[in-house]
Amino acid sequence: MPLITIGELTLELQHKGIKNLHINVLPPDGRVRVSAPASLSQTAIRMAVVRRLPWIRQQQAHFQAQPRQSERQMCSGETHYLWGRGYRLEVIPVEGAHSVKLQGGWIRMRVPAHYDAAKREALLLGWYRQLLRQRLPILMAKWQALLNVTPSFVGIKRMKTMWGSCKTDTSRIWINLELVKKPPECLEFIVVHELVHLLERKHNQRFITLMDTHLPNWREHREKLNKMPLAFNRWGY
Repeated sequence: MPLITIGELTLELQHKGIKNLHINVLPPDGRVRVSAPASLSQTAIRMAVVRRLPWIRQQQAHFQAQPRQSERQMCSGETHYLWGRGYRLEVIPVEGAHSVKLQGGWIRMRVPAHYDAAKREALLLGWYRQLLRQRLPILMAKWQALLNVTPSFVGIKRMKTMWGSCKTDTSRIWINLELVKKPPECLEFIVVHELVHLLERKHNQRFITLMDTHLPNWREHREKLNKMPLAFNRWGY
């Protein structure tokens, strides 16, 4: 992706078939991405960014102030999160089949002794995915009925910059796997947010009114989600 520099600020530039310029400050480190109409000149883009510099700096400061987890080594004694609560990890070498279970306030992972950190992480992520798959359909069914909408597809994947996404032209919804680590009300907020996009594509006043009507305390959930510790950044995005 092309990079441009404005003063001390380096940002990514995407030219798209869109009508308006969009500036996004992305977690976890405040990387700046500009999406601009294909016809917009470099001069116009730079002027737009300069006008938004105070807001950009404010957003970057917000991300820098957020607590971060240390890099996970997937070894006994580490703290890992499930539904907003921290649990200590216990890695137990076994010769038989591997497994992950929540037992007595611990996440107990039984794995062959030769499993390295990457394989242990993959096993934990698979367990997380299984737990999210159990809870997500219940929330989706509840809110599809309340909002009278039906997505064509709902999937789970790890996403680097979004908690959820909705392709309104195809009614496809993705939910970020990382939400399994956050309080349950945060997952519900994202579910409602993405389903409301099937009624209103843009984040305009109608969208806000729909959120206020169906989930009046959504702002509290959003704030809680934004204040939760960020995962250690190894993606380099």
